[in-house]
Amino acid sequence: MKRLSTMAEYMEAKEAKSVLMFSATWCGDCRFLDPFMPEIEKKFEAWTFYYVDRDEFMELAQELDVFGIPSFVAFENGKEVDRYVGRERKTPEQVEAFLNGLG
Repeated sequence: MKRLSTMAEYMEAKEAKSVLMFSATWCGDCRFLDPFMPEIEKKFEAWTFYYVDRDEFMELAQELDVFGIPSFVAFENGKEVDRYVGRERKTPEQVEAFLNGLG
């Protein structure tokens, strides 16, 4: 998973098929997903995944109305296509179901 490092990178990423995973180092529910994400990424190779540290990109999180983590926001052709947001822990199966719905 790529780590988002600049807003310019975000602007570029949202033009492609990308999934932004908003997370934070201190978030236990986020760390729960870490071991599963490489396998999930392989299953959904058509999408590029980005790790977004919510604390480093607080303004972006606010702009996208992402307040709970872990949260996922999918973009294609510059537009948001779907989101899976909230504060609750997400299972790998729930994340895959969300990604399957992207088409």
